[in-house]
Amino acid sequence: MDLRKLKTLIDLVAESDIAELEVTEGESKVRIVKSSAVGQGQMMMMPQQGVQQFAAPAPAAAPVAAVPVVAPEPTGHVVKSPMVGTFYRSSAPGAAAFVEVGSNIKEGETLCIIEAMKLLNEIDADVSGVVTKILVENGQPVEFGQPLFVIG
Repeated sequence: MDLRKLKTLIDLVAESDIAELEVTEGESKVRIVKSSAVGQGQMMMMPQQGVQQFAAPAPAAAPVAAVPVVAPEPTGHVVKSPMVGTFYRSSAPGAAAFVEVGSNIKEGETLCIIEAMKLLNEIDADVSGVVTKILVENGQPVEFGQPLFVIG
């Protein structure tokens, strides 16, 4: 049975006074049960001998706001991507990485390359120090302002 049809049937049960609906289409059989025991906005699938059972959400309740998860800010100077592109730790495949965790670097030293629109852009350190974290994997796409390195 088509997912859109299932969604329509679940909405129909949720918005009406129907407590239970069972539909057979070919070899597929779906049973939708409205239950107050199931939490608001949850669907439950319970296959029983070839029968799919869904619990429709109970109507009329305020939506719950999602709480964003905030990652702890790394300690030290964070080098962020100045552009959107692909992050590379070395100048060529198989070549040694520009820096590793624990590398002592000087201001102006190349940390990585970001490829954007077929152009290779060297990203230089804006402070001197020790690389404490590399936050991006080689070959990974990066966004503007995304943290790349932490320098302590």
